[in-house]
Amino acid sequence: MKVILVATDFSKEAENAVEYAGAAAKVVGAKVVLFHLYKLSVHALNSRLGPSTFDDLYNASQKKLEDRAKALAEKYEIKTVADWHKDDFYTELKLSLAHFQADILVLGMPEKSLELDMLGNTTTAVINRLKVPVLAIPLEVQFEGIKTILFAADVLRGVHLHVLEKVKEVAADFGAKQVEIFHVSEKVKELQGLKEETEKAYGEDGSDIQYFYKNVSSNAVIREIQLELKEIQADMLIMVPNKYGFWSSLIHRSKTRIMALNSEVPLLSLPL
Repeated sequence: MKVILVATDFSKEAENAVEYAGAAAKVVGAKVVLFHLYKLSVHALNSRLGPSTFDDLYNASQKKLEDRAKALAEKYEIKTVADWHKDDFYTELKLSLAHFQADILVLGMPEKSLELDMLGNTTTAVINRLKVPVLAIPLEVQFEGIKTILFAADVLRGVHLHVLEKVKEVAADFGAKQVEIFHVSEKVKELQGLKEETEKAYGEDGSDIQYFYKNVSSNAVIREIQLELKEIQADMLIMVPNKYGFWSSLIHRSKTRIMALNSEVPLLSLPL
């Protein structure tokens, strides 16, 4: 992992994610790109401000981001880049991810609320719209190392080899000691295929990482994942989001989105 891109709007959840990214970057030896998209307030847009005033607002915003990047670099002794943008959030974010060849995007998660459960937020929207690994950081969670990872795998949809390799890379980058491949279904035997695939992907790679396989018979997937996270005291949850079409999305709710909104540990979403 060479480049971590973290987006901030300077809210408390975003700034918590920035601190998490800084501490993580120090451990993995990565550079941090601090992304910020500036939006003029409705008041400023409706006022009769001159061009020079708008320039002053832009310059002040850019300096604020540069100062934040500098402070982060000094605190964690890492390389940082201030990446300031305006216009459309998703367009600019995609450009930034491509330009810096970011390995992962870090975003903060606000406190739980009924509105978020119903509508989601920017982080869940990014997970849904952009094909990039997204690490969602719950509010107040601090980086204290990644020793145990829970990979919630959906055997019924199959597990792509590149996803298994990515899980392996993440575990190695963070120095994890244990990875549990976890599956919830009504038929315990379904895990056997996943076990064979992961043995092919990991094999005897010479690392100190231990891989475990566990299947639980239940129709309450989210509850079982939450219980397992607490049982093994996981430091990170990894999931692969399921893409639903418009009509299907009216019936199904993405389990990755639900966990992102409710997880008490960082959730890494890996796209197919």
